[in-house]
Amino acid sequence: MKKKIALVAGGYSGEYVISLGTAETIEKNLDTAKYDVYKILIDREAWVHTRPNGDRIPVDKNDFSLYIDGEKIVFDAAFIAVHGTPGEDGRLQGYFDMLNIPYTTCNAIVSALTFNKNFCNKVLKDYHIVHIANSVVLYKHQPYSLGVIMESLKLPVFVKPNESGSSLGVSKVTSPEQLLVAIEKAFAEDNQVLIEEFIEGRELTIGVYSVKGKVHCLPPTEIISNNEFFDYEAKYTPGVTNEVTPADITPVIAEQLKRKAEHIYQYLNCRGVVRMDFILEASSSELYFLEVNTMPGQSENSIVPQQVKAAGIELSSFYGDLLDEVLANAGR
Repeated sequence: MKKKIALVAGGYSGEYVISLGTAETIEKNLDTAKYDVYKILIDREAWVHTRPNGDRIPVDKNDFSLYIDGEKIVFDAAFIAVHGTPGEDGRLQGYFDMLNIPYTTCNAIVSALTFNKNFCNKVLKDYHIVHIANSVVLYKHQPYSLGVIMESLKLPVFVKPNESGSSLGVSKVTSPEQLLVAIEKAFAEDNQVLIEEFIEGRELTIGVYSVKGKVHCLPPTEIISNNEFFDYEAKYTPGVTNEVTPADITPVIAEQLKRKAEHIYQYLNCRGVVRMDFILEASSSELYFLEVNTMPGQSENSIVPQQVKAAGIELSSFYGDLLDEVLANAGR
C-alpha cells in the first residue's frame, strides 16, 4: 500500500517563496508509485491543501489530517520543505513529535539549536572540530555600545540576524560608520543580531545526510559571488554567483571538509539532509565554520540538487531514500 506523505511548504518568514521552489522540486521527484503526496502550504492565516480542481482543504491541526470527499486522510510521514520559521527552528518538528508523525528533518532540539547561529557556534566550539570566527551578539531590547563592539572585533565584520536564512538582513561592514545601519537592518529581521569577524578565503558548502544509519557527504561546492558576499541577490539571481560543483580543492582539503562535516552532523545529532557552510581561510588553509542549514534550499538549481547530481544520484532516489529512512525508523 502506498504511503501518504504530507509535503509541507510555505512558512511564516521572508523565505516563503524559496520554500515553494524547494517543494516543487521535491514533489516532482517523489515516486508516485510508492507515495501519495499531498502538498500543504502553511502561513499565519491557514494551513491548506489545494486539490487539482482548485478546492482548498483546511488541515485539522488537532491531528494534522485532511477530510477529502468524506474520507479522513492521515499521514505516514511529513516531508518538511519550510525554510525559516516554523519549519527550520524546531516549532513544526515539536508539533509533529507530539502527534507522533515522523518527518524528514532534524528533531526539534537540533533544529532550534542550529537555527540560532550563536548557540550553535558555542556548542561546536566545545567540540574542537573546526575553527569559529570571533563574534558578538546583540539583543533588541538591551543597550549596546558601538565602541565596545569595535574593541571586541576586528574589521571587516558581517552583521546578520542570529535566527534567519537566505542571507536576509546581512551586511558586510568595512568601516565603523557603517556599523549602526547594518545593525538596524539586521534587527528588522530578528530580535538578535550576530556580529562576526570576516574570514578572508573561499566559501565552501557541503550537503550531508544519513541513510540506513550511515552518514554520507555529497560533493562540495565552491561559491564564487560577483557581489561582495553571498547575499540574497547572489543566492537567487541567475548569473550573479558561480557555483562550482565539485569544488576545485585539493584532495587533502576535500577530505578534511568531509571529515569535519560528518563529525559535526554526528555530534549535533542531525537527521535528514543538511548543508554546512565553511570558509577556507586564504592565509592558513584552515576551515572555519559558518552555519548548518537544516532545511537547505532545493529548487531545481539550488546547491543540494547540484551536489546530488554531481554524486551520480537521481533526485528521485535521493528523496526516496530520505523518506524510506524516516518511515523505517517511525516509532523508534
